[in-house]
Amino acid sequence: MIRPAIALFAAVGLTLTALPASAQNASQIAQVRRGASCPGCNLFQGDFSGMERTGLNLSGARIRQADISLSVMNRTNFSRSDLRDVEAYGAVLSSSNFNGADLTNASFVGTFLEGASFTGAKLSGTNLSGAEMARARGLTQSQLNQACGDQNTVLPSGLRIPAC
Repeated sequence: MIRPAIALFAAVGLTLTALPASAQNASQIAQVRRGASCPGCNLFQGDFSGMERTGLNLSGARIRQADISLSVMNRTNFSRSDLRDVEAYGAVLSSSNFNGADLTNASFVGTFLEGASFTGAKLSGTNLSGAEMARARGLTQSQLNQACGDQNTVLPSGLRIPAC
């Protein structure tokens, strides 16, 4: 009788460890879609595509694998946020703050990032093809060497980006 109970507890334990540590928080995603700031929120895999909001505070938020394609989110504070694997195709994010954010493997193809700040942002594997960043601030050559772009990527003077 003890052996089956141990096997059952082991099976339950393995099942629980296979579950995601922090699934998305639907109410927090809805809150942001309505235009509310949500610093430190869990917005994992949230769909914010086509959203038009200005000046949101999403600092320290978990926005990993979210879709912000074709959204207009000017002056949004993404500082220290987890933006890994985000899809931001064609988004307008001018004057937004990405300081200290992790944008690993994010896709910012065709994104408008004029005046955005990237001090200390992690850009490993970030696709910036066609991104408009001529007036972006805080970018270093070291950061851009970890990202990729194309002939249509517009960078601040003196900086370059490897081809994707």
